Amino acid sequence: MLFTNVRKERFESEIPNPCVSIESMPFPKTGPPAYTYINAPISTTMRIALKVGYIGTNYHGFQIQPDVLTIEGELFASLKKLDLIKNPHEANYIASGRTDKGVHALGQVIAFDTPVPEIAIPRAINSNLPGTIWTWARAQVPDGFDPRRHAKSREYMYIMPGKLDNPLLNSASKLIMGEHDFLNFITPEKDRISSTFVYKLNTSTVGEFTIMDISADHFLWHMVRKIATALKMIGSGKRDIPWLEKMLLPSQFREALPPAPAHGLVLKNVEYGNIDWKEDPYAKKKTSEILTEEFLWHSVMAQMLNELKKDMTPDN
Repeated sequence: MLFTNVRKERFESEIPNPCVSIESMPFPKTGPPAYTYINAPISTTMRIALKVGYIGTNYHGFQIQPDVLTIEGELFASLKKLDLIKNPHEANYIASGRTDKGVHALGQVIAFDTPVPEIAIPRAINSNLPGTIWTWARAQVPDGFDPRRHAKSREYMYIMPGKLDNPLLNSASKLIMGEHDFLNFITPEKDRISSTFVYKLNTSTVGEFTIMDISADHFLWHMVRKIATALKMIGSGKRDIPWLEKMLLPSQFREALPPAPAHGLVLKNVEYGNIDWKEDPYAKKKTSEILTEEFLWHSVMAQMLNELKKDMTPDN
């Protein structure tokens, strides 16, 4: 399974007392960071927002569920262990959205009220999280800040194996941008309007992969993954541009599309426009080290699988 060798102890063994102000601490180039301790008690409740990243492979989605492993379940456990919250409801905990089983994130956003904001720093929270989940930036936000309702836009990345026809993808992307009824590109939900405004849709080739970046005012269930399916069909020659034009007019033409696999999808960013995020360089550094280690491990595994496949491929 992915990331089985990553343990939260990687953080715990290197982090002293986390009761610090992240804005005031110096960060040396090497070694654990210096700490500025706060002696004065803080009696007021403050609303804190955090940027959260995760590898969703081994989790049953972001939202907490009974009896299964979820991203939110791990986050709640860490926040409670640090006494940042007693329970999510009392802390007015809200996330910017949900991601499905197997989907990843770099810029998920959560917010909660806490009586000890000086402890709500990424490196401290990460000390109680597995290496597949991390926080890397925080911000003090106004009371009542809602990461879901106050989002101006969301950005996703989808990674597809193989090189596709770039001119065709560019033409398709231009058609999809703007406001459309995306009923043919979603799994409908009760009482949800299917129109969305797509601000940006870019595709690029990186090595043996095609990468799609898309941002919109909001996304509907499976929308990004079904758009990825459509682009792959067009880029591989299975469908053409006139077909896509019809797909964007669901009142006249209907066709069901399967969503592309979840493992290629990443929630990159949620934009608010007026939040002063403070990144935690130490948390980013330690996470980068873990991801580098895992990247090398999976690179070896990919080559190993390729060698096995070659030996098992029948001669023509």
